Amino acid sequence: MQGTVQSPSAGTAPVAVPEELDSPSAKLVYLYLSVQGESSITELQEGLEMKKISLYSILGALCKRGLIHQDAEHYRIA
Repeated sequence: MQGTVQSPSAGTAPVAVPEELDSPSAKLVYLYLSVQGESSITELQEGLEMKKISLYSILGALCKRGLIHQDAEHYRIA
């Protein structure tokens, strides 16, 4: 079963978190990108208050799983 989180925008559908995400940090990054649309590493760092080194690791794993895409310096949900 997938977990869901309601997007803060009124009238939008809940965001589904993929089942295979076990890490709370990976879930947080995935949800942030789901709500924001796309973000740079700096925007993720500031918005989530996480270290860039941690974000690079999480983003790399999410890219390998095909859950997100990297376009130049921005990341977005696949």
